Amino acid sequence: MTLQGPEAYATTAGVPARPGMPARLLGTAAPVLRDLRDRVGRSPRALDFAPGDVVVVSGLPGSGKSTLIRRAARGLGIDSQDARDRWDARMPRMLPYAVYRPLVRIAHYAGLRRALRSGESVVVHDCGTQTWVRRWLAREARRRGSALHLVLLDVSPAVARAGQRERGRGVSGYAFARHRRAVGRLISDAERGRLPQGCASAVLLDRDAAATLGRIGFDAP
Repeated sequence: MTLQGPEAYATTAGVPARPGMPARLLGTAAPVLRDLRDRVGRSPRALDFAPGDVVVVSGLPGSGKSTLIRRAARGLGIDSQDARDRWDARMPRMLPYAVYRPLVRIAHYAGLRRALRSGESVVVHDCGTQTWVRRWLAREARRRGSALHLVLLDVSPAVARAGQRERGRGVSGYAFARHRRAVGRLISDAERGRLPQGCASAVLLDRDAAATLGRIGFDAP
């Protein structure tokens, strides 16, 4: 993975050993961690991964995942919101989303499977709560000889709730609490160098870093 911007550098080395790092990572090729939070004015404008790699963008509902993917991934993104929008356009307005949610999920995962089987690079929207999805993506990345990378949006619950209001689409208090726990664990583990199984790297972004990022590409050697 290569970062392009005011402080461009290639992440070719693993995170250094430090207190609290799992013993299974010591003395091995550890996952790469890049923390781009609290770098106002010094955030990179682009992230470049190797051709064929899979990038998962995770964060709270309303944190800006869909916005980032649409702006930076440029046609490479697989977003569950796109599947929902397509089904929303087909369904009667008075029909609750809960009724056809299973169809939306089937359509989303079917599209994701096609993208993965194509062997092309892909950027995937992930709510952070479905661990089986990341395991599946890691298996698919290994199957085709590529790597899985995690991009984590770290924003406060208040900012995420404001993002939901801006788009006019929120989640229940129960669902939001579940997302908070899941995403909180992902961020906390990443800060300690403990990435999900099969993950080669993680990038931590705050709101400013995400807004600065204009491109997620797959041109790195």
